[in-house]
Amino acid sequence: MLSPGRMGEQFAERTSNPWDRNKRSIFDKITANYDKARWGYPSDLITGIVNYSTQQNSKKALEIGAGTGKATSPFLANGYTITAVELGTNMANFLQNKFATSPKFKLINASFEEATLEENTYDLVYAASAFHWVDAEIGCPKVFNILKSGGTFALFRKNSPPAENDDLYDEIQTCYEKHYYSHYPSGGRPEKTTEKDLWSQSELYRSFRFKGMELYGFTDIKMQLYDSVDIYTPDEYIALLETMSDHISLPEANKKSLYSGIREAISSHGGEYKINSVFQLYMGRKP
Repeated sequence: MLSPGRMGEQFAERTSNPWDRNKRSIFDKITANYDKARWGYPSDLITGIVNYSTQQNSKKALEIGAGTGKATSPFLANGYTITAVELGTNMANFLQNKFATSPKFKLINASFEEATLEENTYDLVYAASAFHWVDAEIGCPKVFNILKSGGTFALFRKNSPPAENDDLYDEIQTCYEKHYYSHYPSGGRPEKTTEKDLWSQSELYRSFRFKGMELYGFTDIKMQLYDSVDIYTPDEYIALLETMSDHISLPEANKKSLYSGIREAISSHGGEYKINSVFQLYMGRKP
């Protein structure tokens, strides 16, 4: 199976300072738009995690960087008791309101690095499109310590490949060349990789900002990929881009020109942009 380049923050990793942690609270300013525009996660991906974790006697989970709860709801629906760690104050308030009636939901408003958590407590620790914002040298050992023996560490994110023989994709990339790379001139462009490539330390680092779970003591490590297709109108696609940290940080002139070019390109190709994506699930177990 072909695996993708990157979606959204795919662009950020090409800059000289990828995923600058000083910017990780930037999403807190766009909570409602983030919840509306961002993707959910495939049910078979959630099932993959649940099945991998079935050796546990209980279902006590911790979610790192819960955002607006895109990946919280499906685990609550699967019977988990969840402690969500979320840095943003507005995001935390959104989560509290969203899950106010759920007795199985608890919130900690802090960064994962600074959150006070008991060791040997959780059956599952997971992060959905969030762990790249964590300092892995602190985060990975902390995950290991708070998991019970046999507990699962699950990371997942959405990737989107460069399209081949697609005129609309090429036109959108031309817009990026003119208006994005003039600000982020580091030179990297989306590349296709194979499933085998995703196991390389360099690819794992690009996805999750560390080079492998085995380096932190995890075993029974697995990776699974899940295909996805999304169709966006011009407004929907621009709204999605406006939830990406690198796009939010663009100078207004660059952003205006970029979005105008993208909107015109999509409109001239029937008013819809079809994107084939792959969700990447990476899991390990505490011995």
